[in-house]
Amino acid sequence: MAEVIARDGTWTFDGELIRIVPGGDRKVHNLRQALGELAVPLRAISGITYEPGRKGGRLRLRLRDGADPFLQVTGGKLADEADPYRLAVDKDTAGAAEYFVDEVRNALTIEQVPPGACEHYLLNGPSVPLTATAGDGTVSFDGMRIRIEWTEWAEQVKKSSGAREISMEDVHGVEWVPIIGFTNGFLRFRVTGASALLPKHDPNCITWGMRREGGTISLLAAAVVARLPHPSADHEAAPGRTRPSGTGSGADTAGPGDDHDTVLRRLRELGELHRDGVLTEEEFAAAKQALLREL
Repeated sequence: MAEVIARDGTWTFDGELIRIVPGGDRKVHNLRQALGELAVPLRAISGITYEPGRKGGRLRLRLRDGADPFLQVTGGKLADEADPYRLAVDKDTAGAAEYFVDEVRNALTIEQVPPGACEHYLLNGPSVPLTATAGDGTVSFDGMRIRIEWTEWAEQVKKSSGAREISMEDVHGVEWVPIIGFTNGFLRFRVTGASALLPKHDPNCITWGMRREGGTISLLAAAVVARLPHPSADHEAAPGRTRPSGTGSGADTAGPGDDHDTVLRRLRELGELHRDGVLTEEEFAAAKQALLREL
């Protein structure tokens, strides 16, 4: 087992999972503390690096696209200190951090973890029910319905509309944006049939400015996203349309590029079945050779 212990938190790797536990120091960002312990399966990881610095360094874990509903909402918009997949380490811990990186990279190579996007979430979203307050509203989510109640800082147009209840059946997207410079942050639920309005006027959106959100808003957003169709579903063919594939009735309409992509996808699926113990070593090898002959 590889382990890195720092004031920022503790990372451990047992060959299958990286467990991330945020530190209890008051300087650790409240969002990371609100997230709590994370268990990241190896097949959700696309890479890991150790970046040395003058007074220490930091570990950075990169996840495959579509592996984590939390990153689906916040990816690329979190400050370093709020990023749960970053760990600051001091000089005395640098050796352990470098060893940790080597162990994870070796495991990724041995297990042949594919670098591409995931077809379903490999990490669970935050547990529900959840309630969070920020700026002009309080949002509650029980897994089936979203309820928004307005605070005294809400625009009159929102207050006049009263409390808002949204069924998950009507939600087709979630947008979370933190405070950027002098621009307010907001959480918007994209609802079927709703008009496009400014966040401060949109009854499906809460905003915050000087009253900074405490971290649970993004957790609630991730909980909703985890219960929506996975992003890969956006690329599925519409009902009634023929999907290109290497076999079956759609084979005649698939070009060479489609056949190649299909074989690669089926190879990844075989690898997952092999890792999960569904296929024996012999069955996996035979099936893989059969697919490779199709390339």
